[in-house]
Amino acid sequence: MKASDSSSSATSPNSAMTVNLVDAGLLPPLVKALLEGSGADLLSPVRFQSPGGPPPTAPTPADDRSELGAALTSANEGYGHPAAEALSRKLADPATLVVITGQQPGLFGGPLYSLSKAVAAVRWAERLEQDGQPAVALFWIATEDHDFRESSRATFFTQNGPQTFDLGEDRAPLRPMGLRELGPEVDRVLAELREAIPGERFGAWVDELGQWYRPENRFGEAFAGLMVHLLGRRGPLLVDSLLPALKQAQAPWMRRLVELRQPVLEATAERDREIEAAGFPLQVRPQPGASPLFVLHEGQRRRIEWLGEDRLRLRGSPEVERDVDWLLAVIDREPEIVSAGVLARSAIQDAVFGTGLQILGPGELAYLPQVAPLYSLLEIEPPSIALRPQALVLEEHLGKKLTGASLMLSELLGPDLELDEHLAGSAGEEFLGPAREQLESLLTGMEAPALKLDVGLEGPLRKTGEQMKRALDSFSGRIKAASARQDQTARQRIEMLRDTVRPMNQPQERVIAAAHYPGKYGRGFSEAMLEQLDEQDPITLQVVCP
Repeated sequence: MKASDSSSSATSPNSAMTVNLVDAGLLPPLVKALLEGSGADLLSPVRFQSPGGPPPTAPTPADDRSELGAALTSANEGYGHPAAEALSRKLADPATLVVITGQQPGLFGGPLYSLSKAVAAVRWAERLEQDGQPAVALFWIATEDHDFRESSRATFFTQNGPQTFDLGEDRAPLRPMGLRELGPEVDRVLAELREAIPGERFGAWVDELGQWYRPENRFGEAFAGLMVHLLGRRGPLLVDSLLPALKQAQAPWMRRLVELRQPVLEATAERDREIEAAGFPLQVRPQPGASPLFVLHEGQRRRIEWLGEDRLRLRGSPEVERDVDWLLAVIDREPEIVSAGVLARSAIQDAVFGTGLQILGPGELAYLPQVAPLYSLLEIEPPSIALRPQALVLEEHLGKKLTGASLMLSELLGPDLELDEHLAGSAGEEFLGPAREQLESLLTGMEAPALKLDVGLEGPLRKTGEQMKRALDSFSGRIKAASARQDQTARQRIEMLRDTVRPMNQPQERVIAAAHYPGKYGRGFSEAMLEQLDEQDPITLQVVCP
């Protein structure tokens, strides 16, 4: 099915609330092309799961998953997951199709799309099971990532609009998030949240958040505990990327990445050229000579750079230069200190789990073509890739206000909404319209006499006319602004709606913390996400009404 065939768009009872993400220009160019039926060759050998297409099939896992399953049972029971053992047992069965997604362990659950991803993976697994294909949903918690800025802040709707809370400065640059404790700053942030969002319900929710977000807890375990609380028995099996059993399972694949370093560089460079030749931008900037692997050195995650055929150094630490045999020995002896970057993580993850379906966001899907060559080089059976659904949380009464304001949701989501223009409507046109007609008539009447005097006056006359029209347009703008200011109530209503659907001028799900919504709506919010989100429709913006 192509973007233009979206059944949700065609059958929606309220077209003002329906947003086709492709038509609205809210997707990267390559993602748009994939949804419209082109560009799939750039993903090869990975398969794009087009909306409405045949379901993915379960590949044969490259490795026995029983040992990993046992480790994940223990870890998830520690998070409080009520279905940990059942899900891990299902994972160990080679007939089970693995549906996987993931995200960094952001503060208070990270942005809403972290929860959307988890829900989408769960819904996909449940749908496959209903169709007779055993399936299990996994959520990869990227605790090896070291982006403190992204993981240490969270934005909530407050009485004063969207407000961001953060844990302060980065005191351990390049240290993986999974090795960091939240620290005493988290107590300050919880206190600030209570003050910024008063009320008994939200105050009780902040107390609950404090169960997981304690100073001595690490980012990954806090994130996992919250995710289990939100989704309960239906939640995915949570995979901490620093789990020792997982690192052991990854070691042979990281070793192969090192051994095939030159073919990897050549294949990825060739794919980059193909992407650009097809007219698409590269999502990840090429770094010639850089490995997709990192090493933890003195507490900092450093990228490996190849030097010639058999030497390497760690970026940012030029004094650390070693031969390749040193790295291979480290992978064999201490795989926990070696990690895959963005351009290798997916392939290694899928090699270990025998993934059948990956759920990716638009940005992730846009860079996947740069990753895809690794599947063939490492002889990994490629998964299918599905674009995650995008969600917007909007209460029913706010939807009615949107309709009452004569606005389409797509207009409100656009970055270029001219509020004065909308509020003023056709203000002033009853006298500006005739003035424009008179000006046009006057200029036309002047043309013949002027040119009769001197044909060289044609250019100055044209410029004079253009200046007069621009002046009239400028005055028209002032008329509209004055008219728009007359109705402050309507303005405030639209600004409030705008802040709700596009806070800080960005899509809501990319800004507002997942933990905001249970605090406002209670336990029913997670149930609304699980019941209302359609995992197989990544084309229509999905409005979730809590």
